[in-house]
Amino acid sequence: MQPECIKMQRISRLIAIENIIRSEKVSSQEEIIRKLGKMGIKCTQATLSRSLKQLGVVKVPDGRGGYRYSFVSDHVPQIQAEAKYDLVNVIRSIIEVKGMILIKTSPGYANSVAITIDNYGRYEIAGTIAGDDTLLVIPRDNVSPAHVRNILEMIFPGIHSMTG
Repeated sequence: MQPECIKMQRISRLIAIENIIRSEKVSSQEEIIRKLGKMGIKCTQATLSRSLKQLGVVKVPDGRGGYRYSFVSDHVPQIQAEAKYDLVNVIRSIIEVKGMILIKTSPGYANSVAITIDNYGRYEIAGTIAGDDTLLVIPRDNVSPAHVRNILEMIFPGIHSMTG
């Protein structure tokens, strides 16, 4: 199998796992593997474990005496959430450039926005490069700018309407 096909399968699997966990309360890896199978995605328990770790998935109490899978990023302290909200106010525009995303900020804020994106740890984003008021978000191969924009919306709620 070609390396590009393997990358696409991996990204598709990670996206499917994320969608399952965000849309349903799942409590076991077997349940996730079953749901993936119904979607036509074959996955071993070892691969699923690595994928869950890469996605930042943890088990949290479900309120009924059991546990369910959730994302670490969904349980950030309120202070971090407020800091992210403040950063939304300094983002001036978001522009797609040759498959990447260019973000313009108020002077002096590009580094803070870039660090927040990098610390979020999304597998679709290879990294960021920041200057004073501009940063470049570099997606991994075969990840669309539209998908990166969706991730940025998760990191910085309210920026979806910004275009350059």
